[in-house]
Amino acid sequence: MPIATPEVYAQMLDKAKQNRFAYPAINVSSSQTLNAAIRGFAEAGSDGIIQVSTGGAEYLSGPTVKNMVSGAVALAAYAHEVAKNYPVNIALHTDHCPKDKLKGFVRPLLEISAERVARGENPLFQSHMWDGSAVPLTENLEIAKELLAKTAAAKIVLEIEVGVVGGEEDGVANEINEKLYTTVEDGLATVEALGTGENGRYLTALTFGNVHGVYKPGAVKLRPEILAEIQEQVGAKVGKERPFDLVFHGGSGSTLEEIRAAVDHGVIKMNVDTDTQYAFTRPVAAHMFKNYDGVLKVDGEVGNKKAYDPRAWGKAGEEGMANRVGEACESLRSTGTSLNG
Repeated sequence: MPIATPEVYAQMLDKAKQNRFAYPAINVSSSQTLNAAIRGFAEAGSDGIIQVSTGGAEYLSGPTVKNMVSGAVALAAYAHEVAKNYPVNIALHTDHCPKDKLKGFVRPLLEISAERVARGENPLFQSHMWDGSAVPLTENLEIAKELLAKTAAAKIVLEIEVGVVGGEEDGVANEINEKLYTTVEDGLATVEALGTGENGRYLTALTFGNVHGVYKPGAVKLRPEILAEIQEQVGAKVGKERPFDLVFHGGSGSTLEEIRAAVDHGVIKMNVDTDTQYAFTRPVAAHMFKNYDGVLKVDGEVGNKKAYDPRAWGKAGEEGMANRVGEACESLRSTGTSLNG
């Protein structure tokens, strides 16, 4: 299928919320990891979201170039072409963008999509994230309000973060403390500033103990009941059941019970990065250890071209990552839910 149109993306999000499942949002940083992600969704019979971070976009442009916009545009162009060959819908998203990178990442990409829409085309990306977790809530929401007007005009969904995700991602680190828990007051301030959809659709990452990085199950104290409390109290205030379309960040180390509780409370998108990175790399490492005398020219020998051909270990990595994407679909209950049946 072609990359999801704005209308198809809206149908995807609506279906997830109505039927209490969530889409894995898989971070990619290369054509190989993008292919692996789409394959995983297709094999699971799930529509899905593929996303690129600022660091991933830099890498995609070339490690010596480091142009976030070029990398993101190149990824989107590639995705628009290869996604046509699969039977599921794929939406493209840009991940965490802090204040100091807005001007060099999200804003130029928004302009590109606005120009495309003005020509009668679809936007390049279906959603963008503004990560204002490092600035005061008032400033966070002021910027979000300004961006929401632009994303709505370009037929794009905005994602925001209200609260702080601990740990480290793409060089942005936050402490693990009480700030990891969003409050009802934070939720009320959000709907007061942005509305509940009438000013443009947005996704909200409310934090409930989320931490980026690598943690064993049980090592992170997640409190999904916070999501239920915010949804209930804000919903009562605005007269709308489960008013927020929620995003789950920092899910590594979460138990299946915690994940599904969050989904029951309105999470419709869950970011997956650390786990799929490992799932890609582990089979590659196994290939290298098993074929060390083929990938290396040991003792003056010539090695084995079939072993060091990047396609050989690349296929292994893609299969491992695709399998992990399938596991994520199963955990989030999106398996077999594609709009295409």
